[in-house]
Amino acid sequence: MNSPALPSPDLTAVLNGTSPLPQLGVIQAQGEDAANFLHNQLTNDVLLLPVGQSRLAAFCNAKGRMQASFVVTKTAPDTVLLVMHQDLLAQTLKRLSMFVLRAKVKLSDASGQWQLRGLLGGSAEAVLADAAPWHTMALDGAHAVALYPTVVGDAQVHRALWLAPAGSALPAGPEVTPEVWAWAEVMSGVALVSQPVFEAFVPQMLNYESVGGVNFKKGCYPGQEVVARSQFRGTLKRRTALVHSPLALVAGQDVFTPADPEQPCATVLLSAPRPDGHGHDALVSGTLESMHSGWRAGSAEGAVLDLLPLPYALLEDI
Repeated sequence: MNSPALPSPDLTAVLNGTSPLPQLGVIQAQGEDAANFLHNQLTNDVLLLPVGQSRLAAFCNAKGRMQASFVVTKTAPDTVLLVMHQDLLAQTLKRLSMFVLRAKVKLSDASGQWQLRGLLGGSAEAVLADAAPWHTMALDGAHAVALYPTVVGDAQVHRALWLAPAGSALPAGPEVTPEVWAWAEVMSGVALVSQPVFEAFVPQMLNYESVGGVNFKKGCYPGQEVVARSQFRGTLKRRTALVHSPLALVAGQDVFTPADPEQPCATVLLSAPRPDGHGHDALVSGTLESMHSGWRAGSAEGAVLDLLPLPYALLEDI
């Protein structure tokens, strides 16, 4: 691959304030069996999740392919919120509801009941200081969830997800555009599944086991055998990498390698323009072999995608 087009550390100056998150919605699970029901459906432990805390988790089909992923927040012993991409919410709510059966839990679209904001830089630090990812603070009915930080060179910029009841006062800080928030998300290396990549990945293909999204000690859930086999039998051949592109990329777009030009070897998960106008950065999940032989956007003759350093260590490397 060509030399990586590393972003300037000066870009961290724009990563400060609060951003609307219209692309996200909320499913609410309420009832005495809420935590147990979700525990049996998702890749992470919900049953032992403390009230007031959060985790990353995925909802998979029987083949271990991710149909959705969430920031899971337990707001009360009988209430759990699933923050997810709005474009998958209706179908995920319908599918989860199919498994309720006799469980004492009611699932509903609670998007209208909550305000969601992304917090960057000083706005995130004001409510969470330097809390570890997924740590959550309760603030007068609101919840601030520490996310993986944006990493630009040696600089780390704090990020947080802010959930508050509709009508609550907004957190302090200058307005950040959704495009800047999306770039900050890309540079964190952690993203939620959206409609264009529905059922495209098992959790490890998005590095979820390395960022707290999979618990291998919990009980069964849809796709659990496939996810566990990928982890413990060395069958995982795809990973998510951070890349820079001179051209715009879109979620779900195919990526190719000149070493095997006939078929795609990777898929774009999330992309955003770099705030200084110098191209786009993206998260791409693809085969380890092709990652090292070179990625091209759209076709084997397409724009070169430069690998950038992943902002966290993979579990297998620790």
